[in-house]
Amino acid sequence: MKRSIVTLALLAVGAAVLVPGGLVWAEERVCRGTIGGVTVDNLRVPDAATCILSGTLVEGTVKVESNAVLKAYGIRVIGNVQAENAQKVVLVDRSKIGGSVQIVQGRAARVIGARINGDILFDEQEGKLAAKGSRIGGNLQAFQNRGGVSILNNRIDGNLQCKENSPAPVGGGNVVEGNKDDQCEDL
Repeated sequence: MKRSIVTLALLAVGAAVLVPGGLVWAEERVCRGTIGGVTVDNLRVPDAATCILSGTLVEGTVKVESNAVLKAYGIRVIGNVQAENAQKVVLVDRSKIGGSVQIVQGRAARVIGARINGDILFDEQEGKLAAKGSRIGGNLQAFQNRGGVSILNNRIDGNLQCKENSPAPVGGGNVVEGNKDDQCEDL
């Protein structure tokens, strides 16, 4: 009897330690190649890798590193998509992002037919950028990009803000609940 109580007590202590540890430490999956319709915690596309996601659920954040490529088709991300110095980021086919999309100091990006609950930021990109036919719960911001920005037929709950892009952004048909500022005032 005494042994059973001690065993149960040790199991209870072990469970109490494991549960908080499991909640605190989310696993990171590294993507090189293709991932289909599975669920992962956080996802990282490492330097110079190419990652293709199709129907994937990411319960955390997607990070795209230097010279990496992310092509995402019909994915769902609970957190953010963050890319710094990435070669290309593509979010299409009704992809849903629970947080924001932040794409900075890289090359090309396309967000087409997606649902972004937070903001989209295109900042200091060198290649072609596009935000088309998407629903954006926050702001769409394009700052200091050099490869051309196309902003077409989006529904933006926040502001549409564009500054210091060369050439100036093109597009139209955007429904903006907030303000259209600077280079995007006519889009």
